[in-house]
Amino acid sequence: MPNESTHHYSYLIDIFSDCFRNSYDTVLVAGDDEPYYQPGSGDEPHKVVFAHGFFASALHETAHWCIAGEQRRQQFDYGYWYEPDGRNEQQQREFEQVERKPQALEWLFSLCAGFKFDVSVDNLSGVEVDRYAFRKEVAQQLKSYLETDSLPPRAKTFAKALCRAFNCEWPSCQMIKD
Repeated sequence: MPNESTHHYSYLIDIFSDCFRNSYDTVLVAGDDEPYYQPGSGDEPHKVVFAHGFFASALHETAHWCIAGEQRRQQFDYGYWYEPDGRNEQQQREFEQVERKPQALEWLFSLCAGFKFDVSVDNLSGVEVDRYAFRKEVAQQLKSYLETDSLPPRAKTFAKALCRAFNCEWPSCQMIKD
């Protein structure tokens, strides 16, 4: 498994570019603040912008991009709603429902890069969240992707590239501990 110094976001930027720069005119960019997706215009490529140079944020934002369909990728931040920190119970359930699939892909990418994964409930000042239950849901989603070979194609491409770059084996369901 790679050591901590190998988990620099610049590696992810290069791997993402190798996978998708030419075929999707999309780049991964380290941002200074909150993450977002910016569709390209003119000579500017589409940009997947992750937060504060964090490796985990880059994996997470890449996961969202891998799920977003063609029409969503033409809209700022894929046209999705985002309810900020401080969500009530219903809003948190909706957040977790939407986040289950991208966080499953983020977990896959983490395994492929030899990087520690933890779910993000992203609601520090809202209702108390059952992190364990959400982690189980994300784990089940990832196991389903792997067992049924139903990964989104771009996610599979990126995950395999991460395995090669970080010299990690392709994950199995036994590697997913919920």
